[in-house]
Amino acid sequence: MQYDFISNITSINTKGSAIFGVFDDKNIKGITKSINSSNIDKIKRIINKSSFEGDIGQTLCIYETSSPKLEKIYLIGLGKKNEYCEKKFIKAIISLCKVCKNENLKNVYLETNTLINNKVKLNWAIRNISIHVHGISYNYDETKNKTKSKTNYEINKFIFTSINKSSNKNLKKYFLQGKAIANGIKFAKKLGDLPSNICTPTYLAKSATSLGKTNKKLNIKIHSEKEMKLMGMNCLLSVGKGSHEPSKLITIKYSGTNSKDKPIVLVGKGITFDTGGISIKPSNSMDEMKYDMCGAASVLGTMKTISELNLKINVVGIIAAAENMPSGSATNPGDVVTTMSKQTVEILNTDAEGRLVLCDALTYAAKFKPKHIIDIATLTGAVLVALGKVASGVLSNDEKLTKKLINSSMISHDYIWELPLWEEFQSELDSNFADIANIGKRYAGTITAACFLSRFTEDYSWAHLDIAGTAWNEGENKGATGRPVSLLTHFLLENAKSL
Repeated sequence: MQYDFISNITSINTKGSAIFGVFDDKNIKGITKSINSSNIDKIKRIINKSSFEGDIGQTLCIYETSSPKLEKIYLIGLGKKNEYCEKKFIKAIISLCKVCKNENLKNVYLETNTLINNKVKLNWAIRNISIHVHGISYNYDETKNKTKSKTNYEINKFIFTSINKSSNKNLKKYFLQGKAIANGIKFAKKLGDLPSNICTPTYLAKSATSLGKTNKKLNIKIHSEKEMKLMGMNCLLSVGKGSHEPSKLITIKYSGTNSKDKPIVLVGKGITFDTGGISIKPSNSMDEMKYDMCGAASVLGTMKTISELNLKINVVGIIAAAENMPSGSATNPGDVVTTMSKQTVEILNTDAEGRLVLCDALTYAAKFKPKHIIDIATLTGAVLVALGKVASGVLSNDEKLTKKLINSSMISHDYIWELPLWEEFQSELDSNFADIANIGKRYAGTITAACFLSRFTEDYSWAHLDIAGTAWNEGENKGATGRPVSLLTHFLLENAKSL
């Protein structure tokens, strides 16, 4: 996609379509600066005759432009002016992207000043517009008949108008940040949407290796089951015992600054399919368990993004990948295994497998002497009960880290919400036969799952993101969301030495 920032729409040199934001007062004063007076009167008449009320996300196309350089003019509703904010801005940009895709617009001119006010910062707006317009091109067709017509859509040229030339360089930086974030999100979505007979632990390992070939700052290491056994990762290995697919431990090391700087470590749950094992799940919606590796996908997507941005920060991505299947060799409920940390775990439910792969990965992560460790996992159905599909849950042993993550979630609008990690919940995991049980009792499932992980993270700053409610959409729009790549990238941007 070509892009540029220009001061006035009248200086365009390629025929295209103009897009303007309009509040519910239907005042088009912001448009009059860009469109000739004969067009303004026509626009007013068309608005008055239409059902366009300027409600948030509402759109109106004006086909007759009386301009040789404008094919069409589109109005995007912004809602009430006194209620306009970042959330409303994002809704408007989503509507803008739908218009672009549905109308197959190739050259787009966005009158920027009609969408920006004192509640929406220009730099932030440019980054988020870039994320969404670059995200339009995602279309899953990996397993569709290749003879069918492609439905991929991309904008050829996207021009921001009413931009002061002196700010161009700075705004280009934010536009490129948005592009990189969109690329990471699309990468994560593709991995999530792939079926489990393609996206196996080995496929994830190959994806990481391919990613490593794109940037010299990325160093990839794939540990085999034999190597994990030697390291004492019996808990991780117990999950994949019932599968023919070998488990993998994937390490992606990004070196963006001085080697003495402590890295931020991202640990992703990579269960490429989760039947529940011997504690088998009901068949209803079990196909969605291909998304149980979306934590791993988000780590890969984030590593792709930061490698494109060449951030001055050290980051390590760790992916614990396995397939959880029932068979004669599978782990049984009641089995006791020894973790890499030497703690023993009684596996009361083999469907609580995510914490089993993560606990060994979290112990392994300590070797990198991290500044922070953040694990990302589709861990519990209970988080859906608590937060629905709007926010991911966050639980942490570091209040400052939690605040930083929440701040990044508000900037990115990739929301998280803190749940308590109190000592009173720990007794839920008591076992008569091991140091710890892998599940608690009936209630507070998201919290007791995090309590389990906290037993392996006592020596460093750690946060856990439960994305079981936000990693994919259901129903008509079924598919991976790519969350929380945006949140993680914004967090890393805030921590990088230079933005």
